Amino acid sequence: MSFQLFQVTSYQSALEQATTYMENNDLWFGHGTDNAWDESVALLLWSAALPIDTDSDILESMLEPEVQERFVAAINRRVDEKIPAAYITQQAWFQGLPFHVNKDVLIPRSPIAELIANVFHPWIKIAPENILDLCCGSGCIGIATALKFTRANVVLADLSSAALVVAKNNIERHRCSDRVSIAQGDLFESLQGQAFDLILCNPPYVSAEDIADLPHEYNHEPSVGLGSGEDGLDLTRKILEQAPVYLSAQGILILEVGNSWGNLEAAYPDHSFLWLDFENGGEGVCVLTREELLRL
Repeated sequence: MSFQLFQVTSYQSALEQATTYMENNDLWFGHGTDNAWDESVALLLWSAALPIDTDSDILESMLEPEVQERFVAAINRRVDEKIPAAYITQQAWFQGLPFHVNKDVLIPRSPIAELIANVFHPWIKIAPENILDLCCGSGCIGIATALKFTRANVVLADLSSAALVVAKNNIERHRCSDRVSIAQGDLFESLQGQAFDLILCNPPYVSAEDIADLPHEYNHEPSVGLGSGEDGLDLTRKILEQAPVYLSAQGILILEVGNSWGNLEAAYPDHSFLWLDFENGGEGVCVLTREELLRL
């Protein structure tokens, strides 16, 4: 049975009904939210064309017929198609900033956001001048970092030209085109001769076993952005091999491999990886200096 609302209902009632409906269906919450209420709020605000900081007084107001119709349709898409809410609204939040997303890019959710918020303390002591967001997708990591380091030049690099269209949209949205550029190519292919003080990389890293077990919601994301071979490290091996050439003398690589971190340790048993802890959750992010990379 499809989701429906009473003919006349308040914002509060609409949210409560939608939350209950989603909780009673087999949904996965892991694309920017972790519960049905937050997704209901996001979809209702989008349906009403209201900003995320809308005053809670709106909860007592009655839904306009067109808002109710749009909201009902959004909830039914979320449940029937198992499509993540961010793909319905085409907006996701990362490090407190809004980013345009569509099915050409993964929905932002990297714990690297916490590192950006802390300006990479204590790993960076001098503000980097040149930064690379490798496998950038929507560009959220690189753009959020550019907005922290306001004098840095940032390159967003990705193999997918479709993803870079989204990244360019986000560069324009955050008005940083004077310092943030895009580069299309296979890993470092289009970056010959460049050196970066900081490389941020959240590449595809999901193992074949984990791909098979992913909830249906992940099927809406580009598969090229998720899987990377049997152990999830096909691209990571190439990145570790090539990165030293593109790092400045004191440069560092911050690399995310998620729950494939154990596979990475097994692949390089002679190296002690420095895995970072996160107050807001997340795992599998390590820091490597240029010197360490050369010794792998």
